[in-house]
Parts: sequence; structure tokens; C-alpha cells
Amino acid sequence: MAQDDEKTIDQLNEEADIAADYLEGLLDIADYDGDIEMGVRNGRPMVQIVADDDTDIKHLIGRDGEVVDALQQLTRLAVQQKTGERSHLIVDVDGFLKRKRQRLRDIALDAIDEVKETGEPVDLKPMNSFERKVVHDVVREEGMKSRSHGEEPNRYVTVYLKANAEDTGDDDDDIEA
Repeated sequence: MAQDDEKTIDQLNEEADIAADYLEGLLDIADYDGDIEMGVRNGRPMVQIVADDDTDIKHLIGRDGEVVDALQQLTRLAVQQKTGERSHLIVDVDGFLKRKRQRLRDIALDAIDEVKETGEPVDLKPMNSFERKVVHDVVREEGMKSRSHGEEPNRYVTVYLKANAEDTGDDDDDIEA
């Protein structure tokens, strides 16, 4: 991420512009209507596809977000091809990521409640790096401790009381791929 810390707002906006052009081309090919919104959030370029008619747009999300994930990877490659640098661009479709973050927040809060009630660590189901990062952030905000375990694709988060957490590393070992 150190490379991204050095990027200027102009460079991040350029990445968003390249991504928007690429996604507009894909929408044209697929004959989907959609507007592209661009911006920079938390030092990362962000592009969102929005539409009034959500019938077609739902196809761009896919089951559990697998299509939007693929769109993000392809768009990052298109940006890298133009700029020569790796991008940490975020692609969202119709607010899918916002809804996903809220579901993950709810899962984390439920786990936190269970840990507080029982005093025992709680293991969550396997998650990708984005999902784990969201959970780690919520757990930290709530004054608790979390750690990722296992190997991809079965890597999961355990939530602990601070006093029960082992001090073998940082809870932020996950970053979005």
C-alpha cells in the first residue's frame, strides 16, 4: 500500500477516469444502461455503476458479488495497462458494497455480543480478504480483538475479548487484495 500512499489526488482521479471509460465500454457491449459515478474515497479511486432499471444491473452483481468482483479485477487490469502501476480501485454496482459492508458489520456485532456473553472466542465462516478487513475494523471499533486464521479460500476471523487475545501479531493482517 505504500505505493498508493504516494499517489496524488490527480493520479487517483486519472485511475477513476480510465476505469469509468473501460466500464462504459463494457456496458455498451453488454447493451446495459447505467450511469458511472467516480470519486476518491479513503485514498482509493472508486467507480460505481448505477441504473434506474435494476433488472440488468443485478446481472452485474451476480451471486454473492462474484460478477462485480470480476469486473473490479478486469477494471484494475485495464487501469494498470494504461498507467503502468497497480491500482487499488474499487468498483461497486448499485450500492452492493455498501449493503455488503452493512451485513458484515451486523455479523461482526453479533459475534461481539456472543463473545461478551460467553467470554469465549467466536469463529466466523470463511471470508475473502475484503470481508475479513471489514470485520477486523468493526471489532477494533468496538474495543475487541480479532485475528485471521487458515489458508485461502478457507481463511476466517476469530473474535476475542481483549484479555483473551493472544499477542502473537496484529489483528490487521488482512488487506483487500
